[in-house]
Amino acid sequence: MDIATLVGIVGSLGIIIMAMVLGGDLGIFVNPPSFLIVVGGAVLAVMAKFTMGQFLASGKVAAKAFMYKSVSPEIIIAETVEMADAARKGGLLSLEDKEVSSAFMQRGIQLLVDGHDPDVVRQLLNKEAKLTFQRHDFGAKVFAQIGDVAPAMGMIGTLVGLVQMLANMNDPKAIGPAMAVALLTTLYGAMVANCIALPIADKLNVRRDEEALNNSLVIDGLLAIQAGQNPRVIDQMLRNYLPEKKRFATAGEV
Repeated sequence: MDIATLVGIVGSLGIIIMAMVLGGDLGIFVNPPSFLIVVGGAVLAVMAKFTMGQFLASGKVAAKAFMYKSVSPEIIIAETVEMADAARKGGLLSLEDKEVSSAFMQRGIQLLVDGHDPDVVRQLLNKEAKLTFQRHDFGAKVFAQIGDVAPAMGMIGTLVGLVQMLANMNDPKAIGPAMAVALLTTLYGAMVANCIALPIADKLNVRRDEEALNNSLVIDGLLAIQAGQNPRVIDQMLRNYLPEKKRFATAGEV
């Protein structure tokens, strides 16, 4: 589980709610019509921007913001160098029962063991990596759109409340509830966007980029193994994916 995402979202909402409690009655901040305008309106408006499949798939992708933990590139490099050494000694078939930490690498190993040409291996792995990137990108875009639309729905709710208030100026009892709708929709829109939707969208972008880098690393490593390159050359090549400080640290460990 990604503790940073969970703590960040729950903590930001918790601080706002705590401020509400300390400031008086929490019940005055609960308004079903305002919630309906912001949440329901934002979800339906964003749904119209995507296909139903893309919209529903974004919920599954969003789980990666909380539960997914990408494999460290250092681990992938170490496993690749180990496999390169094994392949030089026993051939590509010796990798058949090899277990690795990356599911993408596991599928790539099977392609090598099955004896596919390098061009076929590259094409299949690049295609899978591209489709994975697109799925994650759509998930991030859905939540980014929710982050954009929610404040707008809050503004719409504010206008609705103001119209109701101005239409009932002769009834003092109606002014309060209408003003509550006007103000609380703006509050709900800001909370949904800045405490939930936009942080999830940004974290999904981080996960997307991490996985894209790992997949590129795996592809280069597996093709180098298939080409029979020296394990140390492969190690040197793959360490270019790492920040400079980590490159030398890994070099000392191998």
